Order: sequence, then C-alpha cells, then structure tokens
Amino acid sequence: MGGCMTAAVLAIKTMTKITGKRLFVLDTNVLMHDPTALFRFQEHDVFLPMVVLEELDRSKKGLSEVSRNVRQVSRFMDALLQACGAQQIEAGLPLNAAYQIESPQTCSGRLFFQTRAMLSDLPQSLPGNVADNSILGTALALQEERPDTMVSLISKDINLRIKASIVGIHTEDYFNDKVLDDVSLLYSGICDLPDNFWEHHEQAMDSWQENGRTFYRLGGDVSAQWYPNQFLHKAGEDGITLIVRELKDGTALVERAMDYQNKRHNVWGITARNREQNFALNLLMDPQVDFVTLVGNAGTGKTLLALAAGLAQTLEDNLYKEIIMTRVTVPVGEDIGFLPGTEEEKMTPWMGALMDNLEVLTRTDVSGDWGRAATNDLLLNRIKIRSLNFMRGRTFLDRYIILDEAQNLTAKQMKTLITRAGPGSKIVCLGNIAQIDTPYLTETSSGLTYVVDRFKAWAHSGHITLQRGERSRLADFAADAL
Repeated sequence: MGGCMTAAVLAIKTMTKITGKRLFVLDTNVLMHDPTALFRFQEHDVFLPMVVLEELDRSKKGLSEVSRNVRQVSRFMDALLQACGAQQIEAGLPLNAAYQIESPQTCSGRLFFQTRAMLSDLPQSLPGNVADNSILGTALALQEERPDTMVSLISKDINLRIKASIVGIHTEDYFNDKVLDDVSLLYSGICDLPDNFWEHHEQAMDSWQENGRTFYRLGGDVSAQWYPNQFLHKAGEDGITLIVRELKDGTALVERAMDYQNKRHNVWGITARNREQNFALNLLMDPQVDFVTLVGNAGTGKTLLALAAGLAQTLEDNLYKEIIMTRVTVPVGEDIGFLPGTEEEKMTPWMGALMDNLEVLTRTDVSGDWGRAATNDLLLNRIKIRSLNFMRGRTFLDRYIILDEAQNLTAKQMKTLITRAGPGSKIVCLGNIAQIDTPYLTETSSGLTYVVDRFKAWAHSGHITLQRGERSRLADFAADAL
C-alpha cells in the first residue's frame, strides 16, 4: 500500500512541474518511428538511455523502413558528436550544432547520453522485459537526481506508458507526428450550405455559362472558409451542388457539379448511388485534379469508383497510358510466407479488391466464355500491379495510379510515393482510417490523414469522405452492428 501511495504522490508532484525547461527520456520506438524526433522538442533537453542505443544497434540492419530510420538516427548522432566533440558528452550536445531540421519551432535543447549506471527503486517484482524496465529505472533515477526538472518518458508503447504511470513517472505519447488532435476534425471535402445562401449572395453574384458548364462568382465572408475543389451542397427544392474552382481576393469561383447519379452520365457503366459518390466521381473524372483522396468505411465504393474512372479515362478518353495499382502488403492474420513468381504475380494475392471490382466492371453483353476472356485480357493489359517496395527512384509518366489501403502508410512513405508522379499522371489514394494495421500508426498520425490535411488548400487536389455503404444490406448491417 505504501508503494502505491508513493507512486501516486510522485505522479502528482511531477504533474505540477509542467512549466519550465523539461528533460525528455526517449523510448526506442519513438526514434524508429521518426528519426527527426531528436530535434522536435524545441528548447527542452533529450536523454537517451544506454539500452535505447543497444536496441537501435540491433535494428540497424535490413531494408525495412524501421532499419532505414535507425540508420538515419545514428547519422544524426554521429554528426552531433563530430560537430561538438566527445568532451562535451557530459555537458550535453547542442541539438542545433549540426542539423537545421525543418520545423516551426527552433531546436535549442541539448542531447544527453547515459554514461554511467543509474540506480533506482523499481519494484523487484515489476513484470516486463529487461529493456523496458531499464528505461523506467533510468527515468526514475533522473527524476530523483533532478528534482527541479520535469522528467517525462516519451514512448509509442502504451503498456510502457501505463507502467511508467504506475511507478510515478510522468509519461506522454509522441505527438509531433499527429496531424490532428481528433480524427473528427479531418477535412471532409463537403460543406453544407445554409438555407438563406442564395438570398445572402444574390447582390454580389455573377453567373455565366461556358462550354456547357455553369459558373458563379461569389463574394462575401463565407468563401473564406472554403477550399479549392470543395463541394458545396444545398438540399431542398432549390438544392444545388457546386464545386469551388478558385478562391481569390475575397471572392470564390464555383461551378455546378456534374450529376453522375444520372444514367446518362455513367462512368464505365457505373452511376453514383449517393451524393458522396457523386462528388468522388466529379474529382476522379476531372483531369485538372492531379491528386484525389477517398476515405470511407468498407463497402462505400472507394475502389470501384476509382477503377471505373481510371478505365474510362484510359481506354475511352486516352488521357492516361495505363492504370497502376498498388497497396501496402500488411496481412490481416498470420503471414502465409513467401509468395512465388514475378513482382506482379507476388502482388496478385493482395489485389483481391481489384479482381472483385473488375468482375463488376467487365460484365459484358458478349455471350460465351471467349467474349468474357477477351474483355478481361484487354483490361488486364492496361492495368499493372506494382509493389510499393520498388517505388523509390521511379517516375510515372501519363499514368493513373491507385494506392489502396493508404491508411497503413506513414507520412514519409506517402511522400515517397506521391513524388513518383511525373507529367500527366494522377494519383488516387484510398483508405479507411478506422482499419490501420501498421504498428504505432493511429487515425491522427496516418500518412493518409497527413496528405488529406496538407493537400486540402492546393488547387489541383480534392478529397471526399464517403459515408454510406453500398456493398449489400448484409455488409451495411455488419458494419453498424459488429
């Protein structure tokens, strides 16, 4: 009972010292996740326990993203040592000595290494592995040695953070990679217009038609809340759907959206079944929109819409040479081991969604197996399956690129992929941020969330959050009830 009371008192004391300069003890997984984490603590100091350096050393070999991050951390630390000299290790290495990391805050703290054994009063029966307990012991010893400094353990490991709280160590998650405080704040790409919208803007509105398209030029303070290629929707008898085309000098140029719910405007035989799908097809079929993100739950039609738009613009309009489809190869269950064959053959088992949607899109009136086989061969000749592992260094010209399951990518991986796009290419990112399988990624730190937020103000990008499932009544009920 006394130990619990001591831990509780320590936790309360540490929580009262939030102000002032702090000392952050970093767990290994923070540096594995973001190698620039050393430079993300502004004027505060960073401490690396010796066991963290040992774990980094064990993970430096390999071709994975984690191994590359570990090697980058090692290069950062080596550059700091070269710039400052080993004699400054005890006093701390100034973190701004060798690198100027792009960050909105200045980095003026110091980096400290554990240079001696640090004894602490950890419970002898504390469960867990030796490395985690060693980090906890180091943080406790620092807390006792520096009573006037706020010592915080930063870790992506939830269980380690729980144990730290139990023994009286202030602990936090690593927040620098978080795009939003709450996923509910994620940009949806849609703005519902008020009932008095037309009355409010009729005095300062111009309208005209050009090449069969209807445009409006609006003024007023409402346009300050809009983004390029955002959809403005008004329900009711005078309902209308508009797309924001330009924001300039306090005015907004908007265009009446195409109605893809009408069968006359079908895309490769597919029509939109709800307003969000209609908005998505407007973005996917617009050659001026180079980057499209679609977020939605299972069954909302993300892959089907993207593939139908790609086939229409590749085979009918000849805007693109071919469709490239890729996804992150993270298994849902146990891994089935190595897959035989070429790159495309290895990726085929991961592309079940492609084959399922092609089956819907290739329903042909041609009778017989020969007709269906000829149609499938024609389509598969223009659809290429590629692995993300071999994207670095490539440039795709005049390609329609579909990235499925994008919620499992980090921000850095997403940047690597998007920068592969050459002239004439379009990238479509699909994902469900409620189904993330990559360790240490969350809804607010996913690469998909990152690009939705960073691209929302760019004139050649668009985003839609799909709401309603259209797969089947069974799938819709399962999504709600389970």
